[in-house]
Amino acid sequence: MKNLLCKFSKAGAALALGVCLAVTSCIFPNNAYNSLATWNSKLTDSKYVNELAFLGLNIVPVYSLFLVGDYLIFNSWEFWTGENLISKPEPFKPQEMASDG
Repeated sequence: MKNLLCKFSKAGAALALGVCLAVTSCIFPNNAYNSLATWNSKLTDSKYVNELAFLGLNIVPVYSLFLVGDYLIFNSWEFWTGENLISKPEPFKPQEMASDG
């Protein structure tokens, strides 16, 4: 029993070390995800159509893939090389409510 526990402890420690090395702890700008959000907000003039597009891009996990790509590829690349492969998008501005004149 003790040998089995020791094997799991070593495997768990190796896995934790691998995760720590693979996923950096630095918080970077997530340019791919923010570019997608900015594009989605400017898709049409109707906030309702934009919301439907947002929901569709979440059902088909586009937002999730962009975020995972940012975390695992682009932000790690920026951490190790100092340059980001994706240019910074325009600041995200949600559509405002239309006022009734």
